[in-house]
Parts: sequence; structure tokens; C-alpha cells
Amino acid sequence: MKFVLLINRYGSDQFTLEVIFHNRMKQYDCLTDNPAEAAAIYVPYYAALDIGRNLWYQPISVRDALMNEMFQWLRSTPEWAVQGGRDHFTVVGRTTWDLRRKKDEDLYWGGKFMDVPETQNMTVLIVESTTRHSNEFGIPFPTYFHPSKMSDIISWQEKVRHVARPHLFSFTGARRKNHSAAAIRDQVINQCVDSSRCKLLECGKYGGKCRSPVSVMSLFQNSTFCMQPRGDSYTRRSTIDSMVAVCIPVFFHHNTAHKQYKWYLPRNHTQYSVYIPEDAVQNGTVKIEDVLLGYSAEQIVAMREVIINLIPTIVYNDPRYKIEGVRDAFDIAIDSMIEHTRKIRDESG
Repeated sequence: MKFVLLINRYGSDQFTLEVIFHNRMKQYDCLTDNPAEAAAIYVPYYAALDIGRNLWYQPISVRDALMNEMFQWLRSTPEWAVQGGRDHFTVVGRTTWDLRRKKDEDLYWGGKFMDVPETQNMTVLIVESTTRHSNEFGIPFPTYFHPSKMSDIISWQEKVRHVARPHLFSFTGARRKNHSAAAIRDQVINQCVDSSRCKLLECGKYGGKCRSPVSVMSLFQNSTFCMQPRGDSYTRRSTIDSMVAVCIPVFFHHNTAHKQYKWYLPRNHTQYSVYIPEDAVQNGTVKIEDVLLGYSAEQIVAMREVIINLIPTIVYNDPRYKIEGVRDAFDIAIDSMIEHTRKIRDESG
């Protein structure tokens, strides 16, 4: 099994997104100290890291304490008073569901950051949105790859373009018990195990080999297609990792990527991915391997080229360096957010 070394490899995950974004914001070319001149106002509150400290076994008074203090201060600022927060934005490195507590009782999971009126007025850039709220926008999970110069990107694109891929398809993950995703996960794993063309990297307890960048990226680089069934929630960090490795993602639910990353991915999702409805897999009417074998070599090459061209836009460049001429995931998020905020201002007069 051949593995192409991933240059500029870091152990970043979704929980580092807020820190990555904040550091990139400090270097943003168009910062101003004058709120009247600002197209949008950044709120560098680390909602995911905050709730992560107290998510387990803590009363809601502790979980919500810093958030309440932050919003009390924010509401008192003259900048907030201008638009009631509609020109403010923030970044969240957890899925929206972790921050939508169903009831204000200690036994209920999560925080309530996404449900408070102040947040609902702001624009939120988040690793997984509900896809239903107009102020939430999905942005890519941080991957292992944070290029620091143009040559890093070009070198990586060339390497993954030509790497041999002995596996038709693969899956990295684990089964789910007592979960809405259990059935599709079971089917994906069972079909992979039953096929000589599929390679399984089963995570096991505490993540196992799935926490190893080398193990994960090696499998993706050696696979033509990477299956991406939903897990604890709709999205998977694995989706972005697999695309960085130019492994064509196979989705079973539109909320996993097609409806999440509208700022980043082509509207025609057939250009870069395969979609197989969950129901068709679960009821046995569709065999994943048969669908994938139906793609010609020419189709696969074309899909890979689309993904290769997407790589610079779905990764976050190393915040310590500026790469001229490359719009990464941060740049696209900021530009799109500013356009969204401008429309809100125009509508409100």
C-alpha cells in the first residue's frame, strides 16, 4: 500500500476551527478600528471550546455562565445597538446540535448558544449547520493539511493526481448503536466487509487507528471512492479529509455535504461525488459496489480533477503565512459572509 506523505501535516480537528479563524482574522488585510467603516463585525467567542470544558456532568448554570457574561457585555456595546447584531458574525467549531439544548434542565445535553436571540441575529459560520436557519452557514472541518506556500498546494495536487488506488472503495468509521444512523452504518460496513474491492478501517473504542493521520490518509489515498454515511450527526470531518486525498466521496444523505457547503462545492454534486439514497441501501435494493462499478475510468478522472481543483478552497492555510493568489476556506467564508451581511443591511435600509 503506497502512502504519499502529507506535507504541512497537523493534528487539527473541528475544535481548533475557532482558534484557526481568530488567528487568520488578526492578519486579515481589511481590518478597521472604526465600526462605521466595517462591512461586518467579528465576535471572537470560542463557543465550542467553552462548552467543551463543561459539557459533561455540569449544571446548565455552569455551562451557560461565560456565554451569558459575553452576551451581557456585547449587548452593551454601541456597535451592537446599530443593527442589533445583524452585522456581527462568529465561528463555531462544533455541530449546531451540541449547542441547541432542548430544555433548560441539567439532565439535557449541550449548550444553548445557537438558540439564544443574540446568536439568531448574528451570522454563524459552523462546521455543521441545520441547513434550515438562514443565519447559519456550513464551512469545512479543519483537515490535517495547512499549506504555507503555493508550492505546498501544487506539489500535493500533483502527488494525489498520480497515486495508484488499489481499492475501489473504502470506509473509515465505526458502527453506531441506538442511533438513527445505525442502520446505514451497519449496511455500509457489512457491504464493505463482504467485498474484496473494499477496505475497512474500523475505528473501535476511543477512535483507534482513525485518530492516526497516517492510517486515515493512507487509506483515502489508496481508494477511488470513500463512503461517507452520517454518524453522530449529518456531517463528517472524513468528508473533507477524503477530498484532500482526492478520494471521491459517496454520500447517502444530502445534509452531509451538498446542503452544508454551498459556498464551497459545485451546485451540480455529480461533478465531484456519488449520491446513493440511504433507503435504497438499507432496504437492499441497491448494492454500493454495483453503483461504483458503473463509473467509467473517464468519469472517475473527470471527478478527480474537479476535486483536485477544489483542494485549495476547502483547506485552511497555515495562519502564520500568507499565500498570494490562493483563496482558501477562510477567504471564501469571509467573502461570502460579507456579501450575506451586505444583503441584510440593504434589506433593513
